[in-house]
Amino acid sequence: MSSGADRGRERGVALARAARRGDTLALHDLLDHLTPYISRVCGPIALDDGPDATQEALVAVFRSLRSLREPEALYGWVRAIAVREAVRVAERAGRARPAELAEVPAPGDPQLAADVRDVLSRLAPGHRAVLVLRDVEGLDEEAAAAVLGVPTGTAKSRLHRARRSFRKAWSA
Repeated sequence: MSSGADRGRERGVALARAARRGDTLALHDLLDHLTPYISRVCGPIALDDGPDATQEALVAVFRSLRSLREPEALYGWVRAIAVREAVRVAERAGRARPAELAEVPAPGDPQLAADVRDVLSRLAPGHRAVLVLRDVEGLDEEAAAAVLGVPTGTAKSRLHRARRSFRKAWSA
């Protein structure tokens, strides 16, 4: 018996197949099905602009669905689109340059989630993206590099700098 996550992925793949064949109801259901996943990827990267990034990613999925050759690769394909759109939206919103890291809440603050979000907001979108791919999505460096469209060495160095900046900001 498969788990709920497996059934959800199977449903997404089935919906993608039907939507690619021109079934408009399946397309609508697929976009509804993918929205929470895309939002979970876009939110930590685009921060306050996460809903906009999610919307942009959904539009990109809608427009590009016919280019998806293997429906079984749906979630990796969608993840790549979501990361790309989240970084683009965050950069467009003027968050491309890291904020000053000196004004970070102290560790132990009762609002841990707010603290983490505050620290993330001080990182460049590209650094947030690599952190999300590695530490939230669990991808290895090679897979994260592929999603970001950069060489593996670049992803590794971004991850190193992002983690160092995060630690520095967190302990300040």
